[in-house]
Amino acid sequence: MGNNIKTIIFDLGGVLIDWNPEYVYRKIFDNDEQKMRWFLTEICPYSWNENQDAGKSWEQAIAEKVAEYPQYREWIEAYYGRWEEMLGGSNAQTVEVLRQLKQRNGYQLLALTNWSAETFPTAMRHFEFLHWFDGIVVSGAEKTRKPFPKIYKILFERYKVTPSEAIFIDDNRKNVEAGQQLGLNGVCFSDAEQLKEQLASFGVEL
Repeated sequence: MGNNIKTIIFDLGGVLIDWNPEYVYRKIFDNDEQKMRWFLTEICPYSWNENQDAGKSWEQAIAEKVAEYPQYREWIEAYYGRWEEMLGGSNAQTVEVLRQLKQRNGYQLLALTNWSAETFPTAMRHFEFLHWFDGIVVSGAEKTRKPFPKIYKILFERYKVTPSEAIFIDDNRKNVEAGQQLGLNGVCFSDAEQLKEQLASFGVEL
């Protein structure tokens, strides 16, 4: 292992897993892109979903949203009721990078994900590669989320991570920068080829 890198930390959604509520709402709105965009911007925006990623229960979140917009009950309830349909599959090329890192049998492989604790078990059933990690920190279970420092510190303490000896991979630049402020080496993910180049620059060869 080069450059004293001992731990490699992956984000999941957008890096290894394709998750997108548009997969459900495109069906609900019969491919009416404008209506779908309106719903996912004005009624159930990404910022609303972040509350569940940070530990809020889906039951409470749905009830509050339905109380606010009772005329859209069916559409709102679909966000959780049809959540599994929002899983679009895995990023095969990035999964292959993870597999090669696993086979090198020297790095501690961890995941740090913003994900509801209620829906994450479904992802664990869907994606075998999630079982390759030595540990996973799920924001919903910890009642906090990226980019808040607390969740990074939970991972450091739980898995004995020295930040300067770790690489953190995330597709959200804010999350990467938050990790860097805590001493992590950061990679802002765009695709698997770029990831391999960035890993090599840290001395991690596949």
